[in-house]
Parts: sequence; structure tokens; C-alpha cells
Amino acid sequence: MDTHTIFFIGKPGCGKGTQAKLLSEKTGWTVIGSGKEFREIATLDTPVGRKVREENYQGLLQPHWFAMYLYLKNLFALPEGASAIFDGFNRKEDEARLVIDSLLWLSRPFKVILIDITDEEAKRRVIERREKENREDDNFLDTRLEEYEHYTKKAIELFEKQGALVTINGERTREEIAEDIARVLNLS
Repeated sequence: MDTHTIFFIGKPGCGKGTQAKLLSEKTGWTVIGSGKEFREIATLDTPVGRKVREENYQGLLQPHWFAMYLYLKNLFALPEGASAIFDGFNRKEDEARLVIDSLLWLSRPFKVILIDITDEEAKRRVIERREKENREDDNFLDTRLEEYEHYTKKAIELFEKQGALVTINGERTREEIAEDIARVLNLS
């Protein structure tokens, strides 16, 4: 397979993190998640940590420049020939442009996997996840869905124009979704 860089995108609760983990287990590729990094930063008692915590807990997306700083830091640290799975670094139009530009500059093939679910399914899953994981940002699902509509749909359009977008029906079992992802990446 020529694709060495995979991105997951989709609504809250669509299973991006789960599918990134399953793909990593299948391939051995490293998962780099913006949500995890931002949640770690939010635990710091610093001005940046407090600001990230405040915005996370309101359900807001972090500034595109901050997400891209974390993305580029991780991308540039990858050893030559290493594959990676990025989860959540491509949620705004400016982020999508930078992802495309940086990977074209590095001549690094990539795919963006959209795990597509309805708002109703997102709400059902987030309520279920909130009961298990107690993630603070899940308390602001309506805001997060508004952020998705306002920002992420534009990013998805850019990836589609680039020919890098693959849409997967996310309203099935995690195993069925993982099988589809493996198939479209020629891993099965």
C-alpha cells in the first residue's frame, strides 16, 4: 500500500478513536490524536492549560494554529518511511489546507477517512460514552455538532476535492467499519 498517512474525521461519537486504535492494532502504525494531546495540556496549571481546558469543556474546537502546531510537530518527528494515523488534526478548513500542503511537500501519500453518522446517532453514542468515560467535552454535544457543521464540513470538502477522502458508513458494528477501512486501504 502506498498510503502511509491516515486521518480520521467525523462527528463526535462516530468512532474515530476506536477505529484509529483498531487500525493501529492491525498495522502496528502509531496513532497520534489531537484530542488526547489537548486533554493532556488541559491538565496543566498554566495559562495555556487553563485556556485549553476552558475551551475543551465548552465543546469548542481549539484554534487551528494550535492544532497545526501539534500536527506538524508530530509529522516532522516521524522517522523516514514510518506510517502514522492522525485522529482529529483536520477539523477546520485552514487545518485541511495545511495538512494537504505539508503532505504534498513531503511527497507523502495520505487518505482521510470520514466515518459518517447522523446527528441522532452521534447523540446516542455520546450519551453512552459519557456514562462510561465521563468526558467533560461530551457535556456540550450540541456545541460540538454546531462546530462540526460550521468548520469540519468545509475541511471535508477540501479533502474530497483533493481526492483523498474516503467515506465509510459509521452506523454499523465497529468490526464491520474496521473491515471496510482495511478494504479501502488495501490491507485485507
